Amino acid sequence: MSKKTQSAGGAMVEYVTAMIGGQLFGLPISRVQDVFMPERVTRVPLASREIAGVLNLRGRIVTVVDMRSRLGLPKDEDGKTAMAVGVDLRGESYGLLIDQIGEVLRLPEDGKEENPVNLDPRMAKLAGGVHRLDGQLMVVLDVDRVLELAPEMMAA
Repeated sequence: MSKKTQSAGGAMVEYVTAMIGGQLFGLPISRVQDVFMPERVTRVPLASREIAGVLNLRGRIVTVVDMRSRLGLPKDEDGKTAMAVGVDLRGESYGLLIDQIGEVLRLPEDGKEENPVNLDPRMAKLAGGVHRLDGQLMVVLDVDRVLELAPEMMAA
């Protein structure tokens, strides 16, 4: 179920865009299950600080990952309601807590570049490349890397 389409210039990939800490991120639409406003997140005792908690979403238990914490950014203090992007990994459901959801962008697959050397290391370890857009850089999140939580929890 890949969302790649052919165009005159080659394959196109669709990304769901999200803002986290003022930075534009893109998630491959093929990995996004849903977008929702998390309600009643239950904190999990002894979980790493990157795990905001769990919630019940239409009968599924969803682990909520705080993307600001995952990226080493300070908590958002402006009081806006957070959004979440639902993703799946090996049959488990996760919600990635973000500041704001954006639009869906169709970008040429060959326009994706390797991570620049000057990309913040905290972002680089979760990024699967970047797209240069008009006046800004969209960091493509690698969902598998974002959800690699276990090794860091053990080290903490």
